[in-house]
Amino acid sequence: MAKLYLLLAAFFGGTGVILGAFGAHGLRDKVAENLLEAYKTGVHYQMIHALALIGIVLLINQIGAKTSLIVSGALFAVGILFFSGSLYGLTFGGPRWLGPITPLGGTLMIGGWIALFIAALGYTK
Repeated sequence: MAKLYLLLAAFFGGTGVILGAFGAHGLRDKVAENLLEAYKTGVHYQMIHALALIGIVLLINQIGAKTSLIVSGALFAVGILFFSGSLYGLTFGGPRWLGPITPLGGTLMIGGWIALFIAALGYTK
């Protein structure tokens, strides 16, 4: 799982930079300000959780593939897809049903942090 999470972190980090640059240079004056802000929020959370995935990889390599760490990484990855992906879709005129997907993605990200907290409770050095 560590390799998969590292690959996902690299993918989400790289695409986050690309999407951020596109938003800063390609979307200004092309989409409504509220949509641009939502887009920026998607990029911001994508980048934070890409870094969090790297942290999960480091922890897996240090203390082992504990279930809580595996769950945390999975929730971060799916949360990025749902949260950031839905905001990107809405920015580009996607269907309105994407709106309720955003908080679901945020909930998954919160779940990832809770799973990491659970991993920390069991951590002993």
